[in-house]
Amino acid sequence: MLKNEDIDAPKNKARVLLQYTLKVTKEYLIIYDNKNVTSSQRDEYTRNIKRLISGEPLQYITGLQEFMKLNFLVNKDVLIPQPDTEILVEEVIDLAKKIENPSILDLCTGSGAIAISLAKYVPNVKIYATDISKKALEIAKKNAKFNGVLNNIEFKESNIFDKIKDMKFDIIVSNPPYIPTEDIKNLPIDVKYEPMIALDGGSDGLEFYRKIFENGYKFLNRLGFICVEIGYNQKENVKKIIENKKRYVETYSKKDLCQNDRVIVTRIG
Repeated sequence: MLKNEDIDAPKNKARVLLQYTLKVTKEYLIIYDNKNVTSSQRDEYTRNIKRLISGEPLQYITGLQEFMKLNFLVNKDVLIPQPDTEILVEEVIDLAKKIENPSILDLCTGSGAIAISLAKYVPNVKIYATDISKKALEIAKKNAKFNGVLNNIEFKESNIFDKIKDMKFDIIVSNPPYIPTEDIKNLPIDVKYEPMIALDGGSDGLEFYRKIFENGYKFLNRLGFICVEIGYNQKENVKKIIENKKRYVETYSKKDLCQNDRVIVTRIG
């Protein structure tokens, strides 16, 4: 059924859906490959297959996504964490490990994947994570508890810096909405299931970068960094935003797994 509908990786997705339906591991399916399923399990599995064919992302059906070797709860209120964002997290980890007791602000935290991964892998870190969506913050808090780092992260409802008062950080990190509004209608059907508020970066896709770099320096400690994920073709435009502000130095970029520019890092001079 999945092959006929041109679903990517049909064999893998069929297996994952069966694991989810039966609530068993991959190893269980291999060992007990001749075991009969019940009629109710078969019916549930067929329903899940049809949901996948309709375009619903696999992760929203199972409610889980792996990121940075951790498991995250996801639903339609948050973006599904993607492997490219691990490039951003790994860069922030490298920077943070050079700072004693680092403080980090994660803007547009969504599922909390960035903040929680940093809390897991950076010693003695204190993280402040914000999002404009109450529902996203509820998921992020559940994920923090799920991964055992709830005490290391303070969550706050805020539109970028609006409710961040009198605070300074060593690093500001963000994977903000960066898809131009007009481009959203051309996204793959499974991406359209994700929350528009977390995708729409304004008319040119750069709205949030302007807000972050126009104000970010006010919230950084001396020599503090800003690290952001960008769209594959946004490097030069984001660099111009940074350069126009004349507050930042030593700007550089990092490529993703497909060799597209995916991360930009800068610091205050």
